[in-house]
Amino acid sequence: MLKLKSNTVTGGGNHVNWSDSYSMEIKIIDDQHKGLLDFINELFDHSTGNEEEERSWFKEVIQHAVQYIKEHFATEEKYMKATRFSGYAEHKKTHDEFTLTVIKNVKEFDAGKRLVLEKFAYFLKDWVLTHVAVMDRQYSDYFRKITSRKADERLSITTVDVA
Repeated sequence: MLKLKSNTVTGGGNHVNWSDSYSMEIKIIDDQHKGLLDFINELFDHSTGNEEEERSWFKEVIQHAVQYIKEHFATEEKYMKATRFSGYAEHKKTHDEFTLTVIKNVKEFDAGKRLVLEKFAYFLKDWVLTHVAVMDRQYSDYFRKITSRKADERLSITTVDVA
């Protein structure tokens, strides 16, 4: 899980609260989504309006955050490919476009362009919540159709489910 300050998603102001409605019912993916929301909350927490402070903090954490996003997308894509999810290509394209947008912002930041942390936080918040609610819900619904449940009610995907 992405750990910058805490791993608890708290509310207030522009912050994002975890809701069970975001759950994909796959623990690793839910934990990763919580980590992304933690990062967004950290962005809001560090949006002080003091460019020097924001720049220093962003420079310290952004490479770790980009790597985390890539790992999260790889996790989702692995499950989609393994289950032959028909929306894989479109989903991967969306992931790739998002990753390129974030990397472009980071490169511009590295080149000295002013990054308004709060604006970047809103961009991530909107994208992540929309993506989870719409695109991720598609593979989550598909997984629920093809899988079985373990005794603890978690989804279980086996080779039998995707044969």
